[in-house]
Amino acid sequence: MSISRILTLSLLLFCVSNLAVAAPKQVKLTYEATRNGQPFATVSETYRQEGSRYRIESVTKGIGVYALFGERRLTSEGEVTAQGLKPEHFELHQGDNEKRSLYTDFDWAGNQLKMKVKGKLNTVPLEAGAQDISSFIYQFMFAPPSGSEVKLPVTTGKKLRTYHYHIDAKDESLEVGAGKFKVMHLSEAVSDEDGKELWLAVEQHYLPVKLMMVDDKGSKIEQVLTGIDVE
Repeated sequence: MSISRILTLSLLLFCVSNLAVAAPKQVKLTYEATRNGQPFATVSETYRQEGSRYRIESVTKGIGVYALFGERRLTSEGEVTAQGLKPEHFELHQGDNEKRSLYTDFDWAGNQLKMKVKGKLNTVPLEAGAQDISSFIYQFMFAPPSGSEVKLPVTTGKKLRTYHYHIDAKDESLEVGAGKFKVMHLSEAVSDEDGKELWLAVEQHYLPVKLMMVDDKGSKIEQVLTGIDVE
């Protein structure tokens, strides 16, 4: 390998390592969730890094009649590497209904993704750089979207598929309850049931300011930032 290629590779590794170092060690986000413009839940999320380990917890609490469904709780745990987040375990729980719980293990050594749904294990090949639905948003802190599109393998806890977004704008202004932000706007490239539009705070580690999707009943679901604390 030539000296110039070695220097180029060293510089690239240095830049990637600096991204990991520059990412915050603790993030607290709160959101208001609306359905067709009507508030129905609050969402509280925490991201914590201790050493080379991370943990993400997301709790959705219903408002009014929606509180009867119980809390929706997601957790993701794993390793922080030079390339960003490397999930090892993901869980999703909806109230006290164990039948709706999902458990996912990332077997990186064996290149297998093991998803447990209703007590049944589904194992599929594990793709490089795969994330879960909690970690993929925080992966942008380490690998900000660039170019014209974003592709990322993500597990919902039931299946693994590629999230594919177009980058529609990189310097929009968006004012929400938590303040005014310079945002990058991403929209789904292929319409499907889990597709979302994302508005990421360019000057706040590309954390999500707003998320929007249409559910299987045709309702417009929006999640808008009301509080942010980054350390």
